[in-house]
Amino acid sequence: MFLPRKVLEEKLRRFLEEDLGQGDVTTALAIPEGTVVEAEVVAEETGTVAGLEETRVFLESFGLKAEVKVSDGVEVRPRTVLLRVTGDARTLLSLERTLLNLLSRMSGIATTTRRILRKLREAGYTTRVACTRKVAPGLSFFDKKAVLVGGGDVHRLRLDDMILIKDNHIATVGDLEETVGRVRERASFSKKIEVEVSNLEDAVKAAEMKADIIMLDNFTPRQIRKTLKALEKKKLRSNVMIEASGGINEENVLEFAATGVDVVSLGELTQHVKSMNISLEVVKVHRRKD
Repeated sequence: MFLPRKVLEEKLRRFLEEDLGQGDVTTALAIPEGTVVEAEVVAEETGTVAGLEETRVFLESFGLKAEVKVSDGVEVRPRTVLLRVTGDARTLLSLERTLLNLLSRMSGIATTTRRILRKLREAGYTTRVACTRKVAPGLSFFDKKAVLVGGGDVHRLRLDDMILIKDNHIATVGDLEETVGRVRERASFSKKIEVEVSNLEDAVKAAEMKADIIMLDNFTPRQIRKTLKALEKKKLRSNVMIEASGGINEENVLEFAATGVDVVSLGELTQHVKSMNISLEVVKVHRRKD
């Protein structure tokens, strides 16, 4: 995932503005003007790092020098130095919490994603792991990039990314077949069509209407197996990608992968984030001589 630097800077500045308010009172009172520091951003636990590129851009946009010591996607051990930062002490201390919040959150998401993928691969499954749009407002780009860094799939990024016909679309129109038909008639050739279903019968209907992807929403593993068998019997299984969603987590993901679905999507990747413990430590101070 790529954003032009100026666009990324603007997103990051908005985070800082929320935290900064009218200014960092503590830093203004305690730190003399002209003080320069050297600092290290350090991982305090084992995990997969994500967000280093964003952190570097954030720091550099405020005139600080940032030297990245590892790459995004690398698994690190406790006390690994991730970045070295040099520059104005007042500026760095005012940015500290914002940069650590984002870096810790993104690394936590990447760590969980990588752990789940490893669990699946070690069990012999090739199932793809996707996140959902269940993210905090303003964090979609960063959360989804962290999933990507961890080896997962971002699913759709926004509402304009692909067509996903959900239960409320069908309820509003009144009929699954009519809803899919209306969409297919008007949709661009470039947009895939995914249909969310809640029972076997609708899954078969969606496949018969040539949906590209069928989301089995809140199906149990037993219900998924039964649905896949029905699709195979009608020779529809090979024509469609099957996604399982709803109630899937790190503890039961193997049960769902064992059914033979192509994708499992987990809202908990970005909803129930356990941030990675990362700190910023000042290691050297250069005080201005009057």
